Amino acid sequence: MEFEIGNVAFCACAIAGWLDILMVLVLCVVLVMGYPVAFSLAGTALLFAVLGLTFGVFDISYLIPFPQRVFGAVSNTTLIAVPMFILMGVILEKSKIAEELLDEMAKLFGSLPGGLGLSVTIVGMLLAASTGIVGATVVTMGLLSLPTMLRRGYDPAFASGSIAAAGTLGQIIPPSIVLILLGDVISNAYQRAQLQQGIMSPDTVSVGHLFAGALLPGLMLVGFYICWQLFVALTSPKKAPAIPAAELGSRKEVWAAAMKTLPPPLILIIAVLGSILAGVATPTEAASVGAIGALLIAGMRLAPKGSLLAGRFAVLVSAIAIIGLLILTSALDLRLGRDSISIMETAGIAIAFLLFALTPWGVVASLFQLHREKAMAPIFDQTARVTTMVFTILIGAALFSLVFRGLGGDDTVHRALAATPGGVVGAVLTVMIVMFVLGFFLDFIEITLVVVPLVGPPLLAMGLDPVWLGVMMAINLQTSFLTPPFGFALFYLRGVAPPEVKTADIYRGAIPYIGVQLLALGVLALWPQIATWLPGVLYD
Repeated sequence: MEFEIGNVAFCACAIAGWLDILMVLVLCVVLVMGYPVAFSLAGTALLFAVLGLTFGVFDISYLIPFPQRVFGAVSNTTLIAVPMFILMGVILEKSKIAEELLDEMAKLFGSLPGGLGLSVTIVGMLLAASTGIVGATVVTMGLLSLPTMLRRGYDPAFASGSIAAAGTLGQIIPPSIVLILLGDVISNAYQRAQLQQGIMSPDTVSVGHLFAGALLPGLMLVGFYICWQLFVALTSPKKAPAIPAAELGSRKEVWAAAMKTLPPPLILIIAVLGSILAGVATPTEAASVGAIGALLIAGMRLAPKGSLLAGRFAVLVSAIAIIGLLILTSALDLRLGRDSISIMETAGIAIAFLLFALTPWGVVASLFQLHREKAMAPIFDQTARVTTMVFTILIGAALFSLVFRGLGGDDTVHRALAATPGGVVGAVLTVMIVMFVLGFFLDFIEITLVVVPLVGPPLLAMGLDPVWLGVMMAINLQTSFLTPPFGFALFYLRGVAPPEVKTADIYRGAIPYIGVQLLALGVLALWPQIATWLPGVLYD
C-alpha cells in the first residue's frame, strides 16, 4: 500500500514538473481542433492553474495582476492604433478605391511579360501601405484580378500565388497590425530582459522603431516578388503572357488615368508613414489621421459632381485644412498658456483654429456619401468585429502568460534556449523554425501574443537588437498566411476564386512565394543593417 502511494506521489511530482510544457501542447491541440482562439487561451490557462494549485506548484498570487493587465490592454495608447488602421483599410475597401488601382495598374503594366502579376504585386504594396489588412486585400484582388488573369491565359497556380502573396505584404509593410502588436510585445520583452540584467533604467523600443525597421525589408520583399514573376514570365511565357498593347489603349491615356488614380492613396501613405517616421505623430495619432484621410478619399470618390455643401468641394477644403494643420504643428509651437508667445505663433494659433473649424465639413460630407451608398453599416460592422477579435485574444493571451509564468514556463524557455547548440545563432534559428512550423497551424495573432512574450526576453538578454528581432519575426509570421493547411490568405482566395481554380493550384502557386519569404529572412539575418539602419538614422 505504501509502495502504491509512493508511486502515485512520484507520478504527481513528475507531472507537476512538466505542467508548463503540457500547457503549451494542450493549447496547440485545442486550437487545431478549431475552438475559438481567445477562449482556448483563457480556458487552457484556467485549467492548468487549477492543476497547478492541485499539485502545489502554482501560486494564486500570479493571477492578481490579471485585472490590471486587462485594463492596460484596452487603455494602451499604442494599441488604440489597431482599430484606427482597421477602419482605414475597411473604408478603402468598401469605397472601391482598390478596384480603381487594380484596373489602372493592369493597363499600365499589362503589355509587359507577366505584367498582370506585376500590377497585382504593386497594388498589393500600395494597399499594404495604406490598409495593412490581408483579408481585404486578398479578397479584393481575387475578385477583380484572378478572372482577368485566367481569361488572358495565365497559369492558375501562378495567378493565384501572385495574388495571395501580394496580399500578405500588409503584414510587413507599415502600417501593419502585426507590427503594432509586435511593437508592444517586443517593447515589454526588451524592458524585462534589461531588468533581468540589472539595468534599472531600460531603453525603450516603440512601434515607430519597428515601422522604420520594416520599411526597407518590406520593399526588398516586393523586389524579390517582382524578380520571381519576371523570371517565370521570361522562362515560361505561356504561364504569364503579355497583353497586346493595342488592347490597352494609347500610352498617353493609360498614364493620364493612372495619374488621376494614384495620388490619393500615395498622399495617404505619405501622410501616415511620413508623420510617424518624421516624429511628427505617434502611430496612434497617425492612425487617426489615416482613418480621416481614407474617409475623405472615399468621400471624394463617391461624391456627385456639382454638389457643393456635401460634395467634392467640401472634401477638398477639409483635406487642405488637415494638411495646413500638419504643416503648422511641425513648423510652429502652437501650445496655449505659455508665458511668451511670438506674433508669428499667435498668427499660427489663429490660423490653426480656423483650419480646425473647417476640418469637420468634409468629414461629415464623406460620412453622408458613405451612408448614401449604404456602405456605412458594413464598414463599422467589419471594423468592430476585427477589433473585438484582436482585443479578446489579447486578454486571453494575458491570462495564459500569467499562468505559464506561474508554472515556471519562463525558466523552462530560458534554459531551453541557453542549452541550444550554436549559442545565440542556434537560439535564434530554433525560435525561427518553431515559429515557422507553428505558422502551418496557428494565426499570426496567437503566435505574436503567446510565443513572442516567452522567447523574447531570453533572446534579447543575449544582446540581440530588438528592432532586428521584431522585423525577423514579422517576416516569419508573414509566411503563416501562405503555409497550408491553415494559411488564411489561401482560405480567403479559395472563397472568391472561380470554380476552375482548384485548391491544389492555390497551394502550388503559394509555395514559391514561401521560398521567397524565407530567402528574404535569410538575407535579413546575414545583413541586419537592412532593418536597423533607418531606425538608427531617424531615432538615434
